[in-house]
Amino acid sequence: MNNKERGEQIRRQIVRDVRDHPSDISKHISTLFAITPQAVNAHIQRLEKEGWLTSTGSGKGKRYFLGDSREYQSLFPLTETFTEDGVWRDHFAYVFDGLPENILDICHYGFTEMVNNVIDHSSGKQIYISATRDQEKIMIYIMDDGEGIFRKIKRLCQLNDERQALLELSKGKLTTDPNNHTGEGIFFTSRVFDQFEIESRGIRFSHDDSFEFDYIQETNITSGEVGTAVHMLIERDSERDIQSVFDDFAGPDAYQFNKTVIPVRLAQYGDEKLVSRSQAKRLMAHIERFQYVIFDFGGVSAIGQAFADEIFRVYAQHHPDIVLIPENMVPNVEKMVKRAISSKAPK
Repeated sequence: MNNKERGEQIRRQIVRDVRDHPSDISKHISTLFAITPQAVNAHIQRLEKEGWLTSTGSGKGKRYFLGDSREYQSLFPLTETFTEDGVWRDHFAYVFDGLPENILDICHYGFTEMVNNVIDHSSGKQIYISATRDQEKIMIYIMDDGEGIFRKIKRLCQLNDERQALLELSKGKLTTDPNNHTGEGIFFTSRVFDQFEIESRGIRFSHDDSFEFDYIQETNITSGEVGTAVHMLIERDSERDIQSVFDDFAGPDAYQFNKTVIPVRLAQYGDEKLVSRSQAKRLMAHIERFQYVIFDFGGVSAIGQAFADEIFRVYAQHHPDIVLIPENMVPNVEKMVKRAISSKAPK
């Protein structure tokens, strides 16, 4: 370990231990690392300057406390006693102390939902968790060494490929364990944060409120020790609250999750055009779980007659209880959709 790495390790330990050693942190750290109190004080002064620590008093009466900037990270074995609420309470809660209630609620929700997914679904042996709070934002990173979320969904739900698993996740209500899970966790977590990214075995899905579209990317992480990695970020001045997000996906007549927004562009593979009935069927798989289905055509420049007909005439006629709503259409797409809606049923 070089001097830079050792210095970072010492400062991390100071931040971790200052709550239990507010008046003797210098002596405590000097004993742990076999360095002089003067060397520890140099690290403490740096941490104060950067906002990680604050202090009161002077001389022997000086006491140190956590500053507004906070961070904790660690690798945990996925044992039978490991729980999402336990790891939050015992290791991470202090990172979020003092935040506005709406931000705290969002962070607690996303943290516990994603950790619980790892516990129940990853089949992994370890989980790495990191939470960082600076002056502007909160970042949470969770990584496991399991099978990989898209690969597991593809296998258990008998889907064509892992991209199809991602498309199903984007709709919500998809779970491989319906007796114990609603399938809503990832869906809502991706929408309560400003940024949400999930990557697994070569596929990455990103949702960013500052961008018009969600997107899929092929990545270089296709094997090795990483099963699934989730990154979540929210700005500290965000006014978003969980209830308003839940309400966005509740139908007008009931307070339940019965509305979904499907980003149609996620059904495209590479440069292919959306023209066939099989593509439409893939897009509409399992939407019978919802009463209101919004097809977001943002980023889609054109669709074929068969694609539109399969959704807005054939499927609509067979499922009159489901409301299909097209949005964000360019003129070419709108023309095809209107043609399908106005078509008469075949005799």
